[in-house]
Amino acid sequence: MAKARKVPPIVDKPMMFCPGCGHGVVIRLITECLEELGQDSNVIFGIGVGCSSNLGGGLETDRLHCSHGRAGAVCTAMKRVNPDNIVIAYQGDGDAYSIGIAETLNAAYRNEKFTVITVNNTNYGMTGGQMSTTTMPGQKTTTSPMGRNCEATGLPLKFPELAASQFNVAYAARGAITTPANINKTKGYIRNALQAQINGEGYSVVEVMAACPTNWGMTPVQAMARIEKELLPYYQLGEFKTREVK
Repeated sequence: MAKARKVPPIVDKPMMFCPGCGHGVVIRLITECLEELGQDSNVIFGIGVGCSSNLGGGLETDRLHCSHGRAGAVCTAMKRVNPDNIVIAYQGDGDAYSIGIAETLNAAYRNEKFTVITVNNTNYGMTGGQMSTTTMPGQKTTTSPMGRNCEATGLPLKFPELAASQFNVAYAARGAITTPANINKTKGYIRNALQAQINGEGYSVVEVMAACPTNWGMTPVQAMARIEKELLPYYQLGEFKTREVK
């Protein structure tokens, strides 16, 4: 029988995420990559507001809870002041792409040398399931009860593709945590993003498609199926900008 993998030591205690939420898996992948790269004692997290806020209570590491949407600006400052530290902005889609879109875009535009991990569950998870810039066409939320009307609100934002095509970033990718194969690929993307930062190559971002069973009104199994059937045809997985080989 294979031995269970040990929890990375910087994971201090269980975090209070909803059942079936993807944040716990994403955090495990990040901490495993940090440990494997020898950076688990050299990291500073800039934590967004929303479900991502729960990260702060579960890690034994340096971290700063940023004002809503401002992790891009805060992490810019942290990395410039502490260039030898690994700096990670950990945010949800509402924090990074809605209220924080200016800070997120400008950090990518300047090619700041830190890493962004964005968990995309197509709504504002913690504050009641409101529509975000990533909400799907026709998706019902508390602020789009008739379904998102993209003629009025625009199409769902694809930030990794935008960063890769318009800015001189080091690395941009999108993963998912719906299957073991996707989880393994997503871990590889996170590792590549962190390696780009270690190498000083510039801005790196990984978006992770994850479920929000509570606000979607689904069971965890149904939520995973929704990602595969509805979200992934639009939010395609893969690397959009690969890092330099050094």
